[in-house]
Amino acid sequence: MPVHLRELIDPPATALLAMEVKRGSMGDLVAEYPLADAARAMGLPENLGRLFATGRAVGTRVVHCISAFRPDLAGTARNAPLLAWGARRNVDLLVGSPHAEPALELGQVESDLVSVRTHGVSPFSGTELDAMLRAERIENLIVCGGSVNVGVLGTCIEAVNLGYRVVVPRDGVVGTPPEYADAVLQHTIRLLATLTTVDEIIDLWSGGAV
Repeated sequence: MPVHLRELIDPPATALLAMEVKRGSMGDLVAEYPLADAARAMGLPENLGRLFATGRAVGTRVVHCISAFRPDLAGTARNAPLLAWGARRNVDLLVGSPHAEPALELGQVESDLVSVRTHGVSPFSGTELDAMLRAERIENLIVCGGSVNVGVLGTCIEAVNLGYRVVVPRDGVVGTPPEYADAVLQHTIRLLATLTTVDEIIDLWSGGAV
């Protein structure tokens, strides 16, 4: 029997994961960067700001999943082109720096959880994220942010392997080029997650239907 979306976003059992929605990658501290440009063009930070504010109001846990670097790059493997590129621009994304903070539009509050990693391309492997979610009795994940190319896809795969149920709002994630991101959502992520929209989630939460 198909599971209705309202069950998959039941607030006490659900967490909103913000993948790499940082001031230095999609927020006020980044100038020109293809993923940031695509995010701005679709209004992603503002969309997520609305979604996260509504989620917090109904008791959904917000988790910021952030990659950052130590100044000496200790603990950071450069075993993939993306990681090597990231290490070269590590001056902008240091652990604890403003660039590595959640984008201002997300309205980070004290109750939010933060998982910072200095390695890899997705948030579960070798981090405390799974333990934090299980401690909060989380069963469902709403995966947001970027990129659909790597991080969002990797998160969905890891989450399913760990037994979580996954929801992905199409207008809550970003990839480049946009037509490729749309294809990944349609032909890959929809096999792993329930696809929806930011407004559909907000409407269910706001209407008290969950």
